[in-house]
Amino acid sequence: MSRQQTTDDGRSILDRARTATDEPLPDADWAAIRSEIDRSLYEGASRDEVYDAVLQALTARIEREPGLERVAGAVARHQYYRTVLGEDVTGDALDREYRAAFVTNLERGVDLGLLDERLLDRFDCEALAEYLELDRDEHFEYMAMETLRQRYFLKTETEGEHLELPQAFWMRVAMGLAVEEDDPQRRAEEFYDVLSKLEFTPSTPTLFHSGTTHPQLSSCYLTTVPDDLGDIFDAYKHHAQLSKWSGGLGNDWTNLRAAGSLIESTGVESTGVVPFLRISNDVTAAINRSGKRRGAACAYLACWHLDFPAFLDLKRNTGDERRRTPDMNTAAWIPDLFVERVQSDGEWTLFSPDEVPDLHDLSGEAFAERYREYEREAENGEMRQYERVEAAELWRTMLTRLFETGHPWLTFKDPCNVRSPQDHVGTVHSSNLCTEITLNTSADEHAVCNLGSVNYATHVEAVSADHGAAETERSDSTARLDRDHLADTIETAMRMLDNVVDLCFYPTDEASASNMRHRPVGLGTMGFHEALLELGVPMASEAAVEKANRWQEFVSYHAILGSSKLAAERGAYDSYEGSKWARGLLPQDTVDLLEEERGREIPTERTETMDWDRVRAHVDAHGMRNSNTMAIAPTATVSTINGTTPSIEPLYSNLYVKSNMSGDFTIVNDHLVDDLREEGLWDEEMVDRIKFHDGSIQEIAEIPASLRELHRGAFEIDPRHQLRLTAHRQTWIDQSVSHNVFFPSTDGSLLDDVYTTAWELGLKTTYYLRTLGASQIEKSTLDMAEYGKTQHRDAHERTEPADGESDLCTVEDPTCDACQ
Repeated sequence: MSRQQTTDDGRSILDRARTATDEPLPDADWAAIRSEIDRSLYEGASRDEVYDAVLQALTARIEREPGLERVAGAVARHQYYRTVLGEDVTGDALDREYRAAFVTNLERGVDLGLLDERLLDRFDCEALAEYLELDRDEHFEYMAMETLRQRYFLKTETEGEHLELPQAFWMRVAMGLAVEEDDPQRRAEEFYDVLSKLEFTPSTPTLFHSGTTHPQLSSCYLTTVPDDLGDIFDAYKHHAQLSKWSGGLGNDWTNLRAAGSLIESTGVESTGVVPFLRISNDVTAAINRSGKRRGAACAYLACWHLDFPAFLDLKRNTGDERRRTPDMNTAAWIPDLFVERVQSDGEWTLFSPDEVPDLHDLSGEAFAERYREYEREAENGEMRQYERVEAAELWRTMLTRLFETGHPWLTFKDPCNVRSPQDHVGTVHSSNLCTEITLNTSADEHAVCNLGSVNYATHVEAVSADHGAAETERSDSTARLDRDHLADTIETAMRMLDNVVDLCFYPTDEASASNMRHRPVGLGTMGFHEALLELGVPMASEAAVEKANRWQEFVSYHAILGSSKLAAERGAYDSYEGSKWARGLLPQDTVDLLEEERGREIPTERTETMDWDRVRAHVDAHGMRNSNTMAIAPTATVSTINGTTPSIEPLYSNLYVKSNMSGDFTIVNDHLVDDLREEGLWDEEMVDRIKFHDGSIQEIAEIPASLRELHRGAFEIDPRHQLRLTAHRQTWIDQSVSHNVFFPSTDGSLLDDVYTTAWELGLKTTYYLRTLGASQIEKSTLDMAEYGKTQHRDAHERTEPADGESDLCTVEDPTCDACQ
């Protein structure tokens, strides 16, 4: 094409996307975008290069005109349509070709051995093609579309040719999850509607593999490594097999004897757990999960283990490389007794597991009593090796390493076990890769969990005048959570998650045995902060605590009831008898058990506000289909696909750059932009001022105080308040919550208070410690004569985040991505 033809082509692509999104922008701005496109093109440019030029011109302006994210999304979609369909088509022709491609590419996927042949045998594919709602593609903005295109849409294995359009992707996932239903056609339509409207999204492995010939649909695996050389190397094999099929791993290493302990068969001393962890690190790094993600694992070690001080150093970037694990995460497994010793300035004793073998399986007061007995034996000279340390000093070292390296994550053994529904069949020895799963493990059982998240934001509805403001917190709020809609979504989601258990390909026999016996699932949530913004509720308010509490109560009510309804239809899970469910104990009841065990109050408000007698009666009559029902995962990637805030977290900032495996993307808080436009405050100068303050608006006095409060970023909300939000929702959850701690300080006493607060509130686990970088936003476009030569934070603040990732954003690291 001539240069004129390429520029005309670029303008045509832009105008089509502009019309499709109806983005209000002054004509002068559109003219500037067209000029930028013209400058980028040249004679002979290909059609894809024209599309890329349009996208570059649009995405460069998103920070100043956030609505261009939607325009860029429309351009990216049409470019992708062309990739799959082989030509640019619009209107009725696009509708026709889109639906035809769905059927053709299903058949092709089966022929190529990519898709389960039952997708053709058990479904009326032509009817499903007609059922597709093509307008739902418009839900995907640019970042979501790029993420899906690069990583989720089905491709041929040899040429990498794309076989799925966006709605075909959702339908393929729905078909894969419905294939064994009694009425697969109806269920596929039901599942598709929930998925394509972004009301519920399964975890990444399910999206990758549903409907394929290798449906490894599970997110997380937990294993316990026995203290035997052969078993240790079998564990490496299992880790590799589990990682190969996209699973994220949580590995309990506490059984392994400590350095210096005697190996009776050879008469030599053990090298301890650290060298084996280095091998595990290398096994993890060698695996490319499903060809799409790096392997990811977290090693757990109890803080009474004699090698625990060396374990704390595994992530340091100094010292002997052979005693470091740069590619693996670490987490401390902490009993209540240790925290009590810290608070009383007491001593703590480190043991080798071969001399205290039953500690590993004990929790609560039973652990404390046995531990004290072992301490007396040590004092009496009956232990071959042990070490006494100051508990407070070991705690300070933990926090220091956590701040320096982001590891170990702090997780609490006793709340996980005292509140576990499955306390009758074993012990929770660790959490998973992302710290939201709390399931029993043993040498014979690899725990498995299947995850997915409901999106609060897509369940917010406008409130008409006659509805009043029962669900609102501001007199001018015009939205509320649509509870009836959310209840329906949860029921469908629980069915989909239960289906995953039966459909899943299990990489190890131990995983299959465990999952079929217990059938745990983890229904989570995302979009919490976006929903609060829709309701006008500041995250830092007490009203947000009430929402976190009551919304999670609602989710819990319907998740448990949904599992019990499935039990009535399909039968209870095999190990149901003897469980807390069978004993009439629901998650909220177990908080009292933890209080009794500790002899101290758990300061959360847990009054039941729904008809829980109905749930208790149903469970008593029919049992439960799933041993565990809820877990809140990070949702790093699926929240991107959904275009909402991740998990239960606050929006990171009002303006920042998010980096993930699909690229770097500018993120702007659309809700703030809308509010500022209403106030007449959104202009070029305001963008520069927000950019100068790294996305914060707290120092911009022209913005009304109510808006500054509403739009606080993650580091502008007290981390202890965020812990209270999670503690209240944790009341209703039978597993745990992946909770990132956003820590804006370097004050060690404050860090101590944050994690002590987490324990006092009864949290089961915590995840990453996120700290501030020196600067989060590129400022090369600012007029520094006006704003100053540089932007300074306090001189003592860190220049890199704790997890060693880019300081541009809450980076989507392979650990988060492993779950969701």
